[in-house]
Amino acid sequence: MILTVPAATTLAGDHALVEAARDGDQAAFGQLYHQYWRMVHGILLVHVPRDEVDDLAQDVFLSAWRQLHALRDTAAFPGWLARITRNRANDHHRRSQESVELSENVPVEDAPEAEARQALAAIQSLPDAYRETLILRLVEGMTGPEIADRTGLAPGSVRVNLHRGMKLLREKLERRAAHGS
Repeated sequence: MILTVPAATTLAGDHALVEAARDGDQAAFGQLYHQYWRMVHGILLVHVPRDEVDDLAQDVFLSAWRQLHALRDTAAFPGWLARITRNRANDHHRRSQESVELSENVPVEDAPEAEARQALAAIQSLPDAYRETLILRLVEGMTGPEIADRTGLAPGSVRVNLHRGMKLLREKLERRAAHGS
């Protein structure tokens, strides 16, 4: 049995958790961490290499904990956390050292993982407007309303981004399949 909580109830609960965390309640912040982990993970997955996402997500939450006292409107927490996440991804790119890309001719041992990497690469090549919503939906398993609540996007924008993003993703993957790459 899956229990779903109405978005308004969740947001009201988030408000109380943010207030408590701002007052130093580590358990409340731990609950916020668990509720927003998928959003932070998904946003980072759009912007940074997959093997660096978990460490950067930890950095995001540490930064949020340290800056929480400066958050004036507790209702703004989801968007505020998303902004910290995007800023951390941008900082990562600024500080990254030069990296070497592997050629596409490197043998891949695990076919499902290779397909997942190709799908992720296809999503990452889409316009910004679609990447985050698709990653949050397809990789992190968040619903459209969850994405809207967590990122601060309007529900209609999330629906449009998912619809258009899926269309572009299908086209891109079909082209890759047709060309054998």
